[in-house]
Amino acid sequence: MLDELLCQIRQCKVCEPHLPLGANPVIQASRQSRLLIIGQAPGTKVHQTSIPWNDPSGDRLRTWLDLDKHVFYDAENIAIMPMGLCYPGKGKSGDLPPRKECAPLWHQQVLDQMPNIGMTLLIGQYAQNYYLHDKPTTLTETVRQWQRWAPQFLPLPHPSPRNTLWLKKNPWFETEVIPYIRDYVHQHLSQG
Repeated sequence: MLDELLCQIRQCKVCEPHLPLGANPVIQASRQSRLLIIGQAPGTKVHQTSIPWNDPSGDRLRTWLDLDKHVFYDAENIAIMPMGLCYPGKGKSGDLPPRKECAPLWHQQVLDQMPNIGMTLLIGQYAQNYYLHDKPTTLTETVRQWQRWAPQFLPLPHPSPRNTLWLKKNPWFETEVIPYIRDYVHQHLSQG
Protein backbone atom coordinates (compact mmCIF):
# COMPACT_ATOMS: atom_id res chain seq x y z
CA MET A 1 0.00 0.00 0.00
CA LEU A 2 1.30 3.47 -0.92
CA ASP A 3 0.71 5.05 2.51
CA GLU A 4 2.82 2.37 4.19
CA LEU A 5 5.54 2.76 1.57
CA LEU A 6 5.63 6.56 2.02
CA CYS A 7 5.90 6.07 5.79
CA GLN A 8 8.82 3.69 5.22
CA ILE A 9 10.53 6.16 2.84
CA ARG A 10 10.14 9.08 5.26
CA GLN A 11 11.89 7.00 7.94
CA CYS A 12 14.77 6.00 5.65
CA LYS A 13 18.26 6.54 7.08
CA VAL A 14 20.33 4.69 4.45
CA CYS A 15 22.40 7.76 3.49
CA GLU A 16 22.38 9.54 6.85
CA PRO A 17 26.13 9.15 7.51
CA HIS A 18 26.76 11.14 4.29
CA LEU A 19 24.20 13.90 4.88
CA PRO A 20 25.42 17.07 6.61
CA LEU A 21 21.95 17.97 7.94
CA GLY A 22 20.82 14.40 8.57
CA ALA A 23 18.11 12.40 6.84
CA ASN A 24 14.79 14.04 6.04
CA PRO A 25 13.31 12.34 2.95
CA VAL A 26 10.88 14.68 1.17
CA ILE A 27 8.25 13.07 -1.07
CA GLN A 28 4.61 13.68 -2.03
CA ALA A 29 2.46 11.02 -3.72
CA SER A 30 -1.01 9.52 -4.00
CA ARG A 31 -2.54 6.66 -5.97
CA GLN A 32 -4.65 9.34 -7.71
CA SER A 33 -1.68 11.54 -8.76
CA ARG A 34 -1.76 12.35 -12.47
CA LEU A 35 1.44 14.37 -12.83
CA LEU A 36 4.82 13.31 -11.44
CA ILE A 37 7.70 15.72 -10.88
CA ILE A 38 11.15 14.18 -10.56
CA GLY A 39 13.75 16.77 -9.69
CA GLN A 40 17.23 16.56 -8.21
CA ALA A 41 17.22 16.77 -4.41
CA PRO A 42 15.82 19.07 -1.75
CA GLY A 43 17.70 22.26 -0.94
CA THR A 44 18.23 23.56 2.58
CA LYS A 45 14.90 25.43 2.76
CA VAL A 46 13.01 22.32 1.64
CA HIS A 47 15.00 20.24 4.14
CA GLN A 48 14.06 22.63 6.95
CA THR A 49 10.33 22.80 6.06
CA SER A 50 9.79 19.30 4.58
CA ILE A 51 7.77 21.02 1.81
CA PRO A 52 8.99 20.12 -1.71
CA TRP A 53 9.79 22.98 -4.09
CA ASN A 54 9.31 25.48 -1.24
CA ASP A 55 11.82 27.98 -2.63
CA PRO A 56 12.36 30.36 -5.60
CA SER A 57 12.83 27.36 -7.93
CA GLY A 58 9.40 26.11 -6.86
CA ASP A 59 7.90 29.54 -7.52
CA ARG A 60 9.19 29.44 -11.11
CA LEU A 61 8.05 25.82 -11.55
CA ARG A 62 4.52 26.71 -10.41
CA THR A 63 4.56 29.63 -12.86
CA TRP A 64 5.58 27.25 -15.66
CA LEU A 65 2.71 24.94 -14.71
CA ASP A 66 0.30 27.84 -14.15
CA LEU A 67 -0.69 26.38 -10.77
CA ASP A 68 -1.22 27.88 -7.35
CA LYS A 69 0.20 26.25 -4.23
CA HIS A 70 -3.16 24.73 -3.28
CA VAL A 71 -3.29 22.57 -6.44
CA PHE A 72 0.48 22.00 -6.56
CA TYR A 73 0.63 20.60 -3.03
CA ASP A 74 -2.42 18.37 -3.45
CA ALA A 75 -0.97 14.87 -3.83
CA GLU A 76 -4.21 13.79 -5.53
CA ASN A 77 -2.98 15.97 -8.42
CA ILE A 78 0.80 15.95 -8.27
CA ALA A 79 3.39 13.50 -7.01
CA ILE A 80 6.85 14.85 -6.24
CA MET A 81 9.73 12.40 -5.97
CA PRO A 82 13.27 13.73 -6.35
CA MET A 83 16.23 11.63 -7.46
CA GLY A 84 17.71 12.11 -4.01
CA LEU A 85 15.10 12.42 -1.28
CA CYS A 86 17.33 14.25 1.22
CA TYR A 87 19.45 17.38 1.09
CA PRO A 88 22.88 16.14 -0.11
CA GLY A 89 25.04 19.04 1.13
CA LYS A 90 26.95 21.90 -0.47
CA GLY A 91 29.51 21.50 -3.23
CA LYS A 92 31.91 23.96 -4.88
CA SER A 93 29.28 25.45 -7.19
CA GLY A 94 25.95 24.77 -5.48
CA ASP A 95 24.43 21.72 -3.89
CA LEU A 96 26.05 18.32 -4.28
CA PRO A 97 24.46 15.82 -6.70
CA PRO A 98 21.56 13.73 -5.37
CA ARG A 99 22.58 10.62 -3.46
CA LYS A 100 22.66 7.62 -5.81
CA GLU A 101 20.98 5.24 -3.37
CA CYS A 102 17.48 6.77 -3.43
CA ALA A 103 16.23 6.23 -6.97
CA PRO A 104 17.12 2.51 -7.25
CA LEU A 105 15.87 1.88 -3.72
CA TRP A 106 12.52 3.69 -3.87
CA HIS A 107 11.43 4.99 -7.28
CA GLN A 108 10.04 1.85 -8.88
CA GLN A 109 8.19 0.87 -5.72
CA VAL A 110 6.45 4.26 -5.68
CA LEU A 111 5.78 4.25 -9.44
CA ASP A 112 4.13 0.84 -9.12
CA GLN A 113 1.61 2.40 -6.70
CA MET A 114 0.65 5.34 -8.97
CA PRO A 115 -1.34 3.96 -11.92
CA ASN A 116 -2.74 7.32 -13.06
CA ILE A 117 0.50 9.15 -13.87
CA GLY A 118 0.15 10.42 -17.44
CA MET A 119 3.11 12.77 -17.54
CA THR A 120 6.42 12.86 -15.70
CA LEU A 121 8.47 16.05 -15.63
CA LEU A 122 12.17 15.17 -15.53
CA ILE A 123 13.84 18.25 -14.12
CA GLY A 124 17.58 18.47 -14.65
CA GLN A 125 20.22 16.11 -15.93
CA TYR A 126 20.13 13.57 -13.08
CA ALA A 127 16.47 12.68 -13.66
CA GLN A 128 16.93 12.74 -17.43
CA ASN A 129 20.00 10.49 -17.31
CA TYR A 130 18.15 7.99 -15.13
CA TYR A 131 14.88 7.83 -17.07
CA LEU A 132 15.68 8.66 -20.69
CA HIS A 133 17.60 6.20 -22.83
CA ASP A 134 19.38 7.10 -26.06
CA LYS A 135 19.25 10.81 -25.31
CA PRO A 136 21.54 13.60 -26.47
CA THR A 137 24.58 14.38 -24.34
CA THR A 138 23.59 17.93 -23.37
CA LEU A 139 20.63 19.07 -21.32
CA THR A 140 19.81 21.72 -23.93
CA GLU A 141 19.57 19.17 -26.75
CA THR A 142 17.60 16.75 -24.56
CA VAL A 143 15.07 19.46 -23.70
CA ARG A 144 15.00 20.63 -27.35
CA GLN A 145 13.98 17.10 -28.38
CA TRP A 146 11.21 16.88 -25.76
CA GLN A 147 8.65 15.61 -28.29
CA ARG A 148 10.55 12.29 -28.55
CA TRP A 149 9.32 11.33 -25.08
CA ALA A 150 6.11 13.36 -24.65
CA PRO A 151 3.66 12.96 -23.10
CA GLN A 152 5.11 10.21 -20.88
CA PHE A 153 8.30 12.12 -20.06
CA LEU A 154 9.04 15.83 -20.40
CA PRO A 155 12.70 16.82 -19.90
CA LEU A 156 13.03 20.30 -18.39
CA PRO A 157 15.87 22.52 -17.25
CA HIS A 158 15.97 23.24 -13.55
CA PRO A 159 13.72 26.22 -12.72
CA SER A 160 16.42 27.70 -10.48
CA PRO A 161 16.99 31.45 -10.69
CA ARG A 162 20.56 30.43 -11.60
CA ASN A 163 19.18 29.22 -14.96
CA THR A 164 17.74 32.59 -16.03
CA LEU A 165 20.53 32.98 -18.61
CA TRP A 166 19.71 29.53 -20.08
CA LEU A 167 16.07 30.56 -20.43
CA LYS A 168 17.06 33.79 -22.19
CA LYS A 169 19.32 31.88 -24.60
CA ASN A 170 16.60 29.30 -25.32
CA PRO A 171 13.32 31.23 -25.73
CA TRP A 172 11.77 28.27 -27.60
CA PHE A 173 11.46 26.50 -24.23
CA GLU A 174 8.88 28.96 -22.90
CA THR A 175 7.08 29.34 -26.25
CA GLU A 176 6.89 25.62 -27.19
CA VAL A 177 7.36 23.37 -24.16
CA ILE A 178 5.62 25.34 -21.41
CA PRO A 179 2.30 25.69 -23.33
CA TYR A 180 2.29 21.92 -23.97
CA ILE A 181 2.77 21.16 -20.26
CA ARG A 182 0.17 23.73 -19.20
CA ASP A 183 -2.34 22.23 -21.62
CA TYR A 184 -1.81 18.80 -20.04
CA VAL A 185 -2.05 20.23 -16.53
CA HIS A 186 -5.29 22.07 -17.23
CA GLN A 187 -6.89 19.08 -18.94
CA HIS A 188 -5.93 16.46 -16.38
CA LEU A 189 -5.65 18.07 -12.97
CA SER A 190 -8.56 19.20 -10.86
CA GLN A 191 -8.40 22.94 -10.47
CA GLY A 192 -10.61 23.30 -7.45
